[in-house]
Amino acid sequence: MSFKFFEKLSQNFIELLNDKDDYNVIIEVKNMKSFTAHSSILKNRSNYFRLELENITPNKNNIKTIDKPNISHEIFDIILKYIYGGIVNLENVETKFIFDLMMAANEFEIEELTKKLENHLIETKSSWLRTHFSLVHRSIFSENNFKDLKNFCNDIIVKYPNLIFEAEDFTSLQESALVSILERDDLQLEEVKIWEYIIKWGNAQNSNLPTNLNEYIYGGIVNLENVETKFIFDLMMAANEFEIEELTKKLENHLIETKSSWLRTHFSLVHRSIFSENNFKDLKNFCNDIIVKYPNLIFEAEDFTSLQESALVSILERDDLQLEEVKIWEYIIKWGNAQNSNLPTNLNEWTKENFTTLKTTLQQCLPLIRYFQIPGTDLLKKIKPYKKILDKQLWDDLKQYFIAPDQPLKSIILPPRLILNSTIITNEHMAEISSWIDRSSRTYSLINISYKFELILRGSINGFAPQTFWDTCHGHSNTVVIMKVKGTDEILGGYNPLTWDSTDSSSETWAQTNDSFIFLLKNGDMQNSILSRVKMPQYAIKVVNKGNKKKQGPYFGDNLCMCSSISDFTLGNECIDNNCSDYEKSLRTSTDKFSIVDYEVFEVIKKTQ
Repeated sequence: MSFKFFEKLSQNFIELLNDKDDYNVIIEVKNMKSFTAHSSILKNRSNYFRLELENITPNKNNIKTIDKPNISHEIFDIILKYIYGGIVNLENVETKFIFDLMMAANEFEIEELTKKLENHLIETKSSWLRTHFSLVHRSIFSENNFKDLKNFCNDIIVKYPNLIFEAEDFTSLQESALVSILERDDLQLEEVKIWEYIIKWGNAQNSNLPTNLNEYIYGGIVNLENVETKFIFDLMMAANEFEIEELTKKLENHLIETKSSWLRTHFSLVHRSIFSENNFKDLKNFCNDIIVKYPNLIFEAEDFTSLQESALVSILERDDLQLEEVKIWEYIIKWGNAQNSNLPTNLNEWTKENFTTLKTTLQQCLPLIRYFQIPGTDLLKKIKPYKKILDKQLWDDLKQYFIAPDQPLKSIILPPRLILNSTIITNEHMAEISSWIDRSSRTYSLINISYKFELILRGSINGFAPQTFWDTCHGHSNTVVIMKVKGTDEILGGYNPLTWDSTDSSSETWAQTNDSFIFLLKNGDMQNSILSRVKMPQYAIKVVNKGNKKKQGPYFGDNLCMCSSISDFTLGNECIDNNCSDYEKSLRTSTDKFSIVDYEVFEVIKKTQ
C-alpha cells in the first residue's frame, strides 16, 4: 500500500514559488513585469525552459534572465503556478484568456496543460470558438499541435467553406492548413471552385508571376467586367470620398443586389468602413439586418468598444434586435466605460463626477433601452449599481412597476423587442405564416402576429437524420417545418395542424386535414411568397412506417417531402418538391431534387389576449 500526499506537496511547492530567497531565474514578461523561479523545477516541468536555460549565461550573481515580452503578466502567473503546484484556476475568467493561456502553454511546451485547455475549449466554449473563428484558425494552424482544435475548425470549414476561401487573408493561409482542408472528402464546394481557389493561392505565393490587370475606364462609363468584388467595394469608397454621388449610389446598389454573399463574408470590413462615413444608408441597413439576427458579430467582436456611436445607436434603435435587454445593457455599459479609460475599474470607488461622465457618454444610447422588459432580479443586479446614470423619474417608475405594475407611469415605455428564435426565417415570415394559418386575407403586421413560434428542432443543433425528426417531433401538433435549400437559399416549408406520430407502424397510411399547406417564402431575389393549400385532404400528411423512418422525414402529400437514404438531409439531393395533385401547386420552378442547408420545426401556439 502507498499513501499519496499530492495536495500538500502542491501547496509546499507554491510556497517555494513565493520564497524570494533561493531563486536563480528571472522571467521578464509584458509591460516590464518580472517573476522569480528555480531552474531545476522549470527544466523538469518544461522542455522549453530546459533548452532555454542551457543556452543562457548567468550574471555575476548566478541569475539567469529569460525575456518573454509577448506573454502577459496574468497569463504567466497562472503558467508558473501550474509548473509549481499543478493547479490552474479558471473561475471567472473570460474565454479569450483561456485561449491565450492555451497558446502560451503550447509555447512553453507544457503538453499536459495545453491538451487540457484545448479539450476544455472544445467541450464547453464551442460557441466562442465559432464566434472568433478567424482568430482561432489563424492561431492554431501556425503551430504543430492542436490536432482536435484543427479538426473542430475543419469541420466548420467543410460546411461553410467561404469562411476561409473568401477571407481577405486567404492567400496568406499556411500550406498545411490548406492541405488539411483539401484532404476532406466532405468539403462542400464544387471541384472547379476549389481549383480556382488553389490557383489563386499559388499565384499569391509567387508575386513575380505576370498579372493581367483590368483597366478602370472613367469617362461616364464604368467597366466592372472581370473585376473582383473587393475592387468594386474600394471603388465605391473612393467615389464617396470624391463626393461622386451618382457613382457611389450605383455601386452601393450593385453590391447589395449582386454581391450580398461577399458582403456577408467580409462583414467586418464592410461594417467598419461604411459606418465611418455619412452615406451608404442602404448598406448600413443591409448590415444592421444581419446584426439584429446575429448580434455576436458586433457585440462579441474584439473591436466592439471602438464601434462608432452612430453605428451603435442604429443597432439599438432596431425593434428586432435578437438579444436579451439585460445583455444589451451590459454591452452599452462596457462600450461607455471603454470610451472613458480614466474611470475606476472598481464601481465602489466611483464619484458623482464619474457617473456623470458615463451618463454623458451614453446619452444617445440610454433612451433606447427597454428597461421595463428587464426581469426584476436583473434590474437589481445589473441596473441598480448604475442607477445614477438614469433619470430619477425613470428609476422611480421602475421600482413602482415591479411593486404595483397596474399603476400609471410617467416614463416612456418602449415596446418589447421582437425576439426571433430562427436562423432561417424572419419576423415578417412568421407574420405571413400566421395569417395563412388563420386564413386571413391580409398579411399580419409584426405587432399583430397571432402565434408564438416555439422551436422544437433545428438540424444544425439536433442533427439531420430523418429518425431525429420523428423522435423529436413525436406528439407535437400545429407545427411548421422550415427548410433552406442548398445552393439556392430558397426557403420551403409546410404547416401540419395534426400530431406527428412516431409510433411504430407496419404500413404507411395518410392523415386527413383540410388545414395543412405548403409554401415558398420570399427571400433574396424572390419578391413574393407562394402559398399552396391542401387539395386532397385525405392525402394531406403521410404517416411513415417504421422501416422508412430512417430515410423519410415529414411528408406533405407527395408534393413536399424530406428524404435521405443516407440519413442526412444535407447530402444526396433526395428532398422533393413535386407537381402532384395533393396540394394546389408546386413551389419551385426547378423539378430537381435537392439537399438542405438547415431546417427547423416550430410548434405554433395561439397567443392569449
